[in-house]
Amino acid sequence: MSVNSFDLLLATLRPGLTHQDINMRRCISPEEQLIVTLRFLATGNSFASLHFEILLGVSTISGIVSQTCDVIWPRLRRMVMPEHKAEDWIRIAEGFHFNAQFPNCIRALDGKHIRVKKPPHSGSQYFNYKQYFSVVLMALADSTYKFIIVDFGAYRSTAHARIFSSSRIDDQLRANQLALPEPRMLPVSAGPPAPFVFVADEWFALTTHVMRPFPRSSLDDSRRMFHYQC
Repeated sequence: MSVNSFDLLLATLRPGLTHQDINMRRCISPEEQLIVTLRFLATGNSFASLHFEILLGVSTISGIVSQTCDVIWPRLRRMVMPEHKAEDWIRIAEGFHFNAQFPNCIRALDGKHIRVKKPPHSGSQYFNYKQYFSVVLMALADSTYKFIIVDFGAYRSTAHARIFSSSRIDDQLRANQLALPEPRMLPVSAGPPAPFVFVADEWFALTTHVMRPFPRSSLDDSRRMFHYQC
């Protein structure tokens, strides 16, 4: 991270990271709190390892990381992942059409298991079919691989389609709260207007706004080309 980027981030987060000094001790500065948190997020090192690098107690580092992340999310969420309007979706669709020759596509949808340590007293709740403990990140990305919307916290071996159907993203989609543009004619087509869609893998259900591949057992050349473009 450049010095300018760090200073800009610090200026945004400083009010939430500034605490009152007391007679017994001085508070850790916002600069130090942000450095510790960025170091942890960038490297994934344990708190014990960071203890030897930064010379702060393990419990102190744990508290700093937790509190700083609690400040980062509400202050940066709207900046990094703003709510999109119809014209924003059209711009994203143009990106998919240019990069993948896939019209009326506004997002790519998938889930990712994020490995975690077994939470205390959780039993096998977070143990997935890949044989490790995880939580699931459900994400929608644009044509440049940039996350647009995320939903985080599902667990275990629950199918991605089921996770999506119970997510905040699907709730917003069903309630028509995502400001999707009206259906639009496909290029070089005389057919009726087609809705804008997310592309997803075959584990997701086919719906008005979710496009999934054809079954593998019934592929011909045209369907293989469709899979390639998805």
